[in-house]
Amino acid sequence: MTRIAVNMLWCRHGRVGGSEQYLVRQLLGLHQASNNEFDVDVFAPRGFASAHPQLASVVSIHESKTAQNLRPLRVLSESTWLASRARGAHLVHHGGGTVPARSPQPALLTIHDLQYLVYPQYFSRVKLAYLSLRLPASAKRARHIVVPSEYVRSTVIDRLGVQPADVSVVRHGIEAGLGSASTSEQQLRARFGLTAAHVLAYPAVTHPHKNHLFLCDLVAGPLRNRDVQVVCAGGQGRGHEALQRRIAESGLSDRVKLVGRLNDADRDGLLAMAAALVFPSSYEGFGAPVIEAMALGAPVIASNLTALPEVVADAGQVLTLDAAAWAAAVDHAIANREHWRTRGAARAATFRAVDSGSDLAVAYRKTLGERA
Repeated sequence: MTRIAVNMLWCRHGRVGGSEQYLVRQLLGLHQASNNEFDVDVFAPRGFASAHPQLASVVSIHESKTAQNLRPLRVLSESTWLASRARGAHLVHHGGGTVPARSPQPALLTIHDLQYLVYPQYFSRVKLAYLSLRLPASAKRARHIVVPSEYVRSTVIDRLGVQPADVSVVRHGIEAGLGSASTSEQQLRARFGLTAAHVLAYPAVTHPHKNHLFLCDLVAGPLRNRDVQVVCAGGQGRGHEALQRRIAESGLSDRVKLVGRLNDADRDGLLAMAAALVFPSSYEGFGAPVIEAMALGAPVIASNLTALPEVVADAGQVLTLDAAAWAAAVDHAIANREHWRTRGAARAATFRAVDSGSDLAVAYRKTLGERA
């Protein structure tokens, strides 16, 4: 078998969100799709295996002695601990957007997005300097690059000067059992104080570019007389305090609920009960909750920015960030739920974990073939 070393030392479970989920799901899919062609060793922070028991059952996980919470220590570990243990692998796959200085070759690099080029104001000076230096250099050192969408592929080619043949899309995949252990609507309503006839869900960390404030304006404005509540589920980001202030100032504490990061069962239950997923984000390299919502039967309303039109396609409503238009879209989603459920289910069926794994296997073979 071809030995693949996968660098996931950048993962901080519960804090990096979609990028961790993206890699875990595609590695699970790779196990399904590749017929034991690849022998995968994952190198990850302490506690990673217990956080992902299903993955631990199909690949070898090697944990570092620490949780890798400090970037300088993680970078050092990548160039020392990982480099020594990955030596001898046929291919080293770096899943966090950068290739360490002492990485064994050939290297495959996953770039999740180039948000730092679009919204530099949302990054600390230290992180922005780090990404501006390391990401372009990493793109040059990688033998091949994989990305989650055609949108990211085009930006990598245009902004980093990478040849088109050197960048492949590995689609996000969702596992077949998604929703099989969902928390019931009754439990969620009781726990979060949801009394409205219609619940709108937005699972996203509260960073400014996620545009939670737009949803506040939507509820306080065009939807003020509708029987709806918005549930914002996700970790606290750089825009959290501003969001809390807006909710308080607008008197929306009963209508916009901040419930924090949810476990998988609660997330799936929320999406299954939702009248719609509302996703007004300004920047997404993919937007996994869109596909998860479709798979779980929630109509999707999303912004028309970055990768979202590509991901949603004709299976949801894609709109400019105009509050009146979004209010009309909510009414349409409620009145035509079965129409959007049918379209969403068909769209979600093209984003299975096994499909993601198949895409990754193609990228592995392409990288190894280029080596020869």
